[in-house]
Amino acid sequence: MSIRDWPEQERPREKLLAQGPQSLSDAELLAVLFGSGTRARNAVELGRALLLEFRSLRALLQVRQGDWAQSPSLSPRRYGILQAALELARRHYSEALKTGPALEAPQATRTFLIAQLRDRPYEVFCCLHLDNRHRLIAFDELFRGTIDGASVHPREVVKQALARNAAAVILAHNHPSGVAEPSHADELITARLKEALALVDIRVLDHLVIGDGRCTSFAEQGLL
Repeated sequence: MSIRDWPEQERPREKLLAQGPQSLSDAELLAVLFGSGTRARNAVELGRALLLEFRSLRALLQVRQGDWAQSPSLSPRRYGILQAALELARRHYSEALKTGPALEAPQATRTFLIAQLRDRPYEVFCCLHLDNRHRLIAFDELFRGTIDGASVHPREVVKQALARNAAAVILAHNHPSGVAEPSHADELITARLKEALALVDIRVLDHLVIGDGRCTSFAEQGLL
């Protein structure tokens, strides 16, 4: 049955407008994004089929470019819609950080970094560059590594911080294993970066390690 034949209060778009997006299931939200289904399935049925195929919403959103072609239901158009929605969410969190000092909104900072780094299959080292009032200037991905590490070069970190005219930085990297506990190597590179940046009067305010939905702060752990 076509969604147009459903009672109005049960149609995903009308339900969203009347009750808010939180009232919709994952399949219904996907239906709103896709706008239409296929000849065999309406948009909600298509959403359910994709969730069953990939086993979770997170796995569906993690599909890499090129891998979507192996799915019988995830067309280039639908893949593009999902990636655009995901990128808009990431940019929304980025804009939220620019409204005030990052240290006064620690949860917003963590939410942003988890959204950016949680699902990366490789280690990424990033930097939040801040002005003298600790407001976000820019978020930069500086180094990419493998599943278990990334080489970090203090000279490049200092160079980028100076180019951004940063007064302070918050360092961040992910652990693809999902474990958010800092390693001994993490502690060593943090100390080196703190020393190198101090030579040009740039403060390291924190180093955040992103795991599977968790975030560990060096500052809170007394490691800075």
